[in-house]
Amino acid sequence: MERILYNEVPSEIFEKLRAIEDYFEKTSIELPLLELLRLRASQLNGCAYCVDMHYKELKKAGETELRLSSLCVWQETPYFSDKERAVLQFTEVLTKLDVKPISDDIYNRLLEFFSKEELCNLTLAISQINTWNRLMKVFRFVPGEYKVS
Repeated sequence: MERILYNEVPSEIFEKLRAIEDYFEKTSIELPLLELLRLRASQLNGCAYCVDMHYKELKKAGETELRLSSLCVWQETPYFSDKERAVLQFTEVLTKLDVKPISDDIYNRLLEFFSKEELCNLTLAISQINTWNRLMKVFRFVPGEYKVS
């Protein structure tokens, strides 16, 4: 049961967050990779609404059931590229923040695949999905009702 309905949320909140989402469309980060990190962060945060949304978005983008069902155990499977693995590892570390700084190993691995500008965009994308997850966990938007456009 929703605690806060969509129309009860101050419109400026969604407008500002949507502006950041629109920004990502102009970056060089591929949408399937963004959706993959969004789904993984949502899994880690236990956000049912966002898991449903990003699963559906990945299906629309042509993602396979095998990779989708294995995302929660990505480290133990051969289904993800080295680039995807670097992003998934970064997603997990940034989502489950620790008091320790992000290691040089993780940072340098990302630089094998991304420019510093792209790394800034990845960091923002992970932070953004974590913001969405937290909002949805509080508001309790109902999972299953998201429609891919």
